[in-house]
Amino acid sequence: MSKPVAKSFGGGKKPSERPSKICPVCKKPFTWRKAWRNNWDTVIYCSERCRSNAK
Repeated sequence: MSKPVAKSFGGGKKPSERPSKICPVCKKPFTWRKAWRNNWDTVIYCSERCRSNAK
């Protein structure tokens, strides 16, 4: 039997294999988190702090 494939593209992978983005506020890279599995395409900022500083 084979392993079931994870539905989200970050789950079940090593942290170094997960997708990442660059935060437009602090310019630091941040990686996929389980909390963002349903809306990774809409995530822009790495944290609430950066989101609030962007305004």
